[in-house]
Amino acid sequence: MWSFRKAALGRSTGASRSAADRRRPAASFRRAAVLCGTLLALPLAGCLQPLYAPAGIGFDSSPLAAELQAIAVDEIPQRSGHYVRNDLIFGLNGTGSQPPPRYRLMVVLRERVQTPILDTVTGRATSATVIVDAEYRLVTLPEEVEITKGVAFNVASYDRFSNRFSNVRAARDAEIRNARVIADSIRTRIATVLAARLASGPPPVLPN
Repeated sequence: MWSFRKAALGRSTGASRSAADRRRPAASFRRAAVLCGTLLALPLAGCLQPLYAPAGIGFDSSPLAAELQAIAVDEIPQRSGHYVRNDLIFGLNGTGSQPPPRYRLMVVLRERVQTPILDTVTGRATSATVIVDAEYRLVTLPEEVEITKGVAFNVASYDRFSNRFSNVRAARDAEIRNARVIADSIRTRIATVLAARLASGPPPVLPN
């Protein structure tokens, strides 16, 4: 009886060891694959850089960031214009510093509301769409030389309810969403143009 148990125990231990031996190469292969992937990714760690990212240690060390911070945004009428201007100021210069302006940004908003879906029973609109066009123009100071211009466009929809205050809050949220998208679009376009100007260098001075 004792010999039978000892033989069975030996076979069980041998089977466990053989299974563990089979798992070791797979685990070693996975560790080697992870290590190789990490080593291959290290040379690319510093190759990718966002459009507005600073080139040096501090935010002010980026020439493009300094150009964006030097843009003065004109007042934009109405509540939507207030939202767009605030988002533009924060997006162009989120440091809180006030460098001397070298550019002037003018934005004209055109906003309209559409009600594409109506309740056939009550005759009231169940949803609304806020459409905003933003015509912008960037000029230098004090020469007023035009750098770039264009039109940014966005659409935001919201549900309408029987409660008037809920409708007012939903409409304002749609305006805020429109303002964020439009400000980000304008900032991206302006940054692209200024980055191209910095890459090409200052324009040549013509003799009198």
